[in-house]
Amino acid sequence: MVRIRRELARGEKRVVFTNGCFDLLHLGHVRYLQQAKELGDVLVIGVNSDASTARIKGPPRPIIPQADRGEILSALAAVDYVVIFDEDTAENLVMALKPDVYIKGGDYARGNSKAKAWPEADVVIKYGGLVVVLPFLPGRSTSNIIEKIAGLAKE
Repeated sequence: MVRIRRELARGEKRVVFTNGCFDLLHLGHVRYLQQAKELGDVLVIGVNSDASTARIKGPPRPIIPQADRGEILSALAAVDYVVIFDEDTAENLVMALKPDVYIKGGDYARGNSKAKAWPEADVVIKYGGLVVVLPFLPGRSTSNIIEKIAGLAKE
């Protein structure tokens, strides 16, 4: 991906990057990725590996294996590249790719008005990139879906 990023820079393509677990893809994810793509020419997604998702979300997550999550995301029209990473944050990946725009969803901004609180954002700001927080689609989250399924299973 670093080689591809260099080629995109030579072609003066604006690269947008976001990252997350993307476990149980839902409408909130789809709309978020569509909005992210509108901010540049190429959308790259960093997907947390199974190991990092388990560390972040706790057991029994992830529900969907990393290869499946990557392939599902790759099938979306808005998505150009998917990279799976094993760290708990995408800080090292952002340092390597230096995207022009770094995106986070509004669910991360609730209760935290400063995008600089994320280590990835600090990296982007240091090299002069743009950090954008996109609006959160209320009621759409993987946790809500899991809770609903768990409730149905109890009935």
